[in-house]
Amino acid sequence: MPARAWCGRRPTTRTAAVPPATAAEGPRGGRMAGMSEGFSRDLMRLALGAIAGHRLRSALSMLGVAIGIAAVVLLTSVGEGTRAHVLSELTQFGTHVLIVSPGKSKTLGLPGVLGGTTHKLTIDDALAIAELPEIEATLPMAFGQARVEAGGRGRSVLIYGVTPSVSVVWDFRVRQGAFWPAGDPYREAPYAVLGPTLKRELFDQENALGRFVRIAGRRFRVVGVMEDKGRMLGLDLGDSAYVPVASALSLFNLSELTEIDVLYAPAAGSERAAAAVRALLTRRHDGTEDFTILTQDAMLGVFDNVMSVITSSVGAIAGISLLVGAIGILTMMWIAVGERTAEIGLVRAIGATRRQVQLLFLAEAATLSFLGGALGVAAGLGLCTLLRLLIAGLPLDTPPLYVLAALAVSLLTGLASGVLPARRAADLDPIDALHAE
Repeated sequence: MPARAWCGRRPTTRTAAVPPATAAEGPRGGRMAGMSEGFSRDLMRLALGAIAGHRLRSALSMLGVAIGIAAVVLLTSVGEGTRAHVLSELTQFGTHVLIVSPGKSKTLGLPGVLGGTTHKLTIDDALAIAELPEIEATLPMAFGQARVEAGGRGRSVLIYGVTPSVSVVWDFRVRQGAFWPAGDPYREAPYAVLGPTLKRELFDQENALGRFVRIAGRRFRVVGVMEDKGRMLGLDLGDSAYVPVASALSLFNLSELTEIDVLYAPAAGSERAAAAVRALLTRRHDGTEDFTILTQDAMLGVFDNVMSVITSSVGAIAGISLLVGAIGILTMMWIAVGERTAEIGLVRAIGATRRQVQLLFLAEAATLSFLGGALGVAAGLGLCTLLRLLIAGLPLDTPPLYVLAALAVSLLTGLASGVLPARRAADLDPIDALHAE
């Protein structure tokens, strides 16, 4: 049966006046008989024909579904891309690192205000942690902002006070030269390793090794230039300088470390390593847990919680759009049942079952919603491409599984929207339907 036979057009003559045999032999009756015989083959063609018969109404019904699916694709791409980007940046320093910082993150008020002794993180703490069997290396750190000058050029950058173990704990490599020799971490030394960005700003293409720079007015000899590590959370890691931790403590007039980074053995696991470090420092600090241990898993957990809130918000917005689209499809199909009452009666009269009538309307609703979903996926992917062109470096990632899930959701939305109209059509009495105008 040609698709136009199910597009909502009424018969030009009263079907009650035509005997069943004549109706089956006439142009419309022949098409209906063909529909019954080739039902499975014609189902999709009939659905597409009905949609094409009311282009504007169909387009408006698809729009709500398309907007919802496009929002899901776009915002999911942003969320997944951001998560992958953050994970990549957090793991570029290694995947088995703990961060120990002074102060208890869950403690209210300022340290020491409520009484008791507040202990500081010291280089001795870092050396003691390094002796634990679960730990491979530790990196005592102190950092701050200072101006670095050389040859009339200068800029204010982050200065990291570290030890040569930074190459192990952070997986940092020196492109030129080397770190200062390992020795007493309490001993100040006038050595500096420059990040590649800072080196270019101060010395351009010249060799910086052996040259002198002034950091906060103090003289340091350049002994190395780091490999480029890119950026982390917007911070250019190459636009910095590295000096001995004792020199940094003196430079910034600090009496304690800013943090201790700990590289634990993969076999130990983060929880076991964190427990060992916590027990050791608690003993060293007279039974007081006045420090915070942060694992990469915990950092990712915090980020995942934030992303879950965002995802829930996105889901709510997309759900409202899909609900609007579903109501539009339900309304359209409900009207279509009323417009095709006589045709439904004729189809039932020539032998079509209730189930076949239901499937016809369900197929039309599902096709309408699926086309809206496909349009939404295309729009979402197009917006992702446009954002990549407009915003350089914007992390976007669209997993194929999410695209398939979006299409599946649109299909299910259509099926759900078509249930009531399909039941209404199937429940029509064939005799009453044939007499409908």
